[in-house]
Amino acid sequence: MKILYLTKYTRMAGSSRMRSYQYFPYLEKEGMKITVKPFFDEAYLKDFYAGKKNINTVLKSYLFRFFVFFTIFNYDKIVIEKEIFPFLPAFAEWILMILGIKYVVDYDDAIFHNYDKSSNPIIKKFLGSKIAKVMRYSGTVVAGNRYLADYAQKAGAKNIEIIPTVIDIKRYSSKNTGLELPPFRAGETNVSRDHTKFIVGWIGTKTTFEKHLLPCKDWIKELQKLDPEINFHIVGITEDVDLGNNVNYIQWTEDTEVSEILKMDVGIMPLQNSEWEKGKCAYKLIQYAACGIPGVASEVGMNKDVCVDNETGFIAKTKEDWIEKIQFLKNNDSARRQLGKSARQLVEEKYCIQVTAKRWIKILKE
Repeated sequence: MKILYLTKYTRMAGSSRMRSYQYFPYLEKEGMKITVKPFFDEAYLKDFYAGKKNINTVLKSYLFRFFVFFTIFNYDKIVIEKEIFPFLPAFAEWILMILGIKYVVDYDDAIFHNYDKSSNPIIKKFLGSKIAKVMRYSGTVVAGNRYLADYAQKAGAKNIEIIPTVIDIKRYSSKNTGLELPPFRAGETNVSRDHTKFIVGWIGTKTTFEKHLLPCKDWIKELQKLDPEINFHIVGITEDVDLGNNVNYIQWTEDTEVSEILKMDVGIMPLQNSEWEKGKCAYKLIQYAACGIPGVASEVGMNKDVCVDNETGFIAKTKEDWIEKIQFLKNNDSARRQLGKSARQLVEEKYCIQVTAKRWIKILKE
């Protein structure tokens, strides 16, 4: 069985890596031959993460995808990440429907709000219903959460499956193993830490940092003043952005992300409360939980499904909540360990690839 994956990015980008690339070994074990053709290459991503825009790289991406489109009859199944041509009408997906190709389209965020909530009136008018059409033309929509699935249902999608963004549980050791730190594994180095410090952690990209964590600057600084033993580890940001003296900025790599999370005592996921954030799949919280680390999170979207208040972590609604919940976790070791243990159990049951790979295999074989 030959399957063409039209991802948006290479595996360098977390969304494509988690929604597509990490499944390939499981699919290949089932006899599926995977061909992946990302829209944007790594050169584009490097420029993007550096805050640069290269119009030539973008134009090359559209041209390359155009030629890939003519190879569709070489495959038994086509899986599309979000859309075939960003910011163009859904003509390519319409052609696939006319040709009787029941493609699978996958969403891990509310990309439709790029169009229907756009501040550009031209984009809003001509592309506002684009993703609804992509969903309606598809054979199956795979949605990362209920908010995305509800949109697909309203759009008239024929088949809808909810599969959250998940981790490979084999990559994640839990802090609740009876050991102070799990044994070293390939690709993970320097997991030692200063046990006199309480570490509050966050992991993400520059874009999500600026949108969601930077607005928390005041309470982050205040918390450090209230308790100098509290430190923050910001993974994914390397320059000092004035969040306080007790803040470490750490470069993200795929090989070291787990070991960096294991240094944390609590993981945080603040989100702005908007329509876009309702489509988020709480991936940071799932990563923390997989390591047996409780989370403190905003009550937005899927956050409350993973960070179950007083069961796997705490929900924070105000500045005072963030400070209070983090201080509680610092001063109550047994409660923190129990919350972390429950968080890990939740991931093992619902949010790991060992569970969801079987569902993807079934979808692709249908």
